[in-house]
Amino acid sequence: MSNPHEPVGSRDPRVEPVDQKLPLPSMLLYGVQHVLVMAAAPITAVFLVGQAMGFGNDVMVALMSATFLVCGLGTLLQSFGPFGIGARLPFVQVPGGAPLVIFLTIAQATDLQTATGAVILTGLFYFLALPFFTRVLKFFPPIVIGTMLLLVAINLVRIFGGLITGQQGTPEFANLPAIALALGTMAAIVLCARVFSGMLQRIAVMLGLLTGAALSAVFGIMEFDGVLSGPVVAFPSLFPFGMPKFDLFASLPLIIFSVVSMTEATGQTMATAEIVEKSGDSRALVPRNIRADALGSLIGGCFGTSLIITSGENIGIVRATGVRSRYVTVAAGLILVLLGLFAPLGRLASLLPTAVVAGTAVIVFAIIGVMGVNILRRVDLNEHGNMFTLASALAMGLLPILVPGFYSTFPEHLQIILGNGLAMGTLTAVIVNLLFHHLGRRADAPSPQGAELPSQEIKGK
Repeated sequence: MSNPHEPVGSRDPRVEPVDQKLPLPSMLLYGVQHVLVMAAAPITAVFLVGQAMGFGNDVMVALMSATFLVCGLGTLLQSFGPFGIGARLPFVQVPGGAPLVIFLTIAQATDLQTATGAVILTGLFYFLALPFFTRVLKFFPPIVIGTMLLLVAINLVRIFGGLITGQQGTPEFANLPAIALALGTMAAIVLCARVFSGMLQRIAVMLGLLTGAALSAVFGIMEFDGVLSGPVVAFPSLFPFGMPKFDLFASLPLIIFSVVSMTEATGQTMATAEIVEKSGDSRALVPRNIRADALGSLIGGCFGTSLIITSGENIGIVRATGVRSRYVTVAAGLILVLLGLFAPLGRLASLLPTAVVAGTAVIVFAIIGVMGVNILRRVDLNEHGNMFTLASALAMGLLPILVPGFYSTFPEHLQIILGNGLAMGTLTAVIVNLLFHHLGRRADAPSPQGAELPSQEIKGK
């Protein structure tokens, strides 16, 4: 079925939408949009690490370059999928938020060399655990995937909303100009999506972000001092914090999180495969996705970053634009590599106001939530087991999201999982769904949960 958002004349009926090669100007334009939307993740990651560890400006710029470079290489892996590494879907890789916090916790409890070693060990663990993980993919039906996408959206909107307001209790909290700038950016995205048509409508997210950046420049919030100072070409160095130290006990929190990351990757892969109308069993693409996350994280560890994982926000971009070609994220990956090597571009990207980037991300994450709702519409929620699966998953997922510190008196090793709303919600959905629909069922008994994800529904047609 054709996509009404697809550029006229761009479709070759013999080639799947995900494998279509768009005209070069279009690919570059859509690639820039992906980069602008995901830019908050690497920029925020570097700022958080730099501030927490007291890095100087030179180290910050070098780490920024390394992060963009690794994200670009990981994105190219996902888009091309060589040797079974990468899902060959329009994915972008970014530093994960939760693993970044764990990385910092390890670094502050030990040192940066041990934290770097933890990232490398976790990347190796992905490869070791993958054969066992793929055997349980049948336990991820639509009710689990839909619940996970909904919790992803709620959790990320909370996180990026917090970036807009700043830290509670500080004088800058809920700063009016920052909130106004974020809301203005969000409004610009919606207006561009409503007013424009054709290609301009498909890049509404990017146009809204650029509008927010322009407003911030006009009002003096965004300044360009220092963009052209310093070296033009940046070559990130291997092991910038020294040779890594491998401490299995210190690495356990990050290794435990990798299981959660594989669960997230499962939902992202299956949802995106449906959106882009990828033929065949989408579950077969999950191991390819996870291998790319593993290799991206290994490379990232060598350059001093935390885990590099598949981005959730670019699923929303694909759904919002209707542009399903993986060659768009090939363009995004090349742009990210250039950002990593061309120092002024990296410094310019770092100047984008947090409120603008976070405001853009909030809209995109909300679209992911809509996708989750759309999947859940296909589930019979009048059925007893489905109702309790969704209810218990939302309860366990929303508690740590909406009530921070809910598990603060629990042992620290348990807080890693219990305090992660996405992890708890998804794991609860899997366990309760297993309890109602798999344990004790006859082999020939029909499943009421709905095993298929109709592509026309997930695309909102």
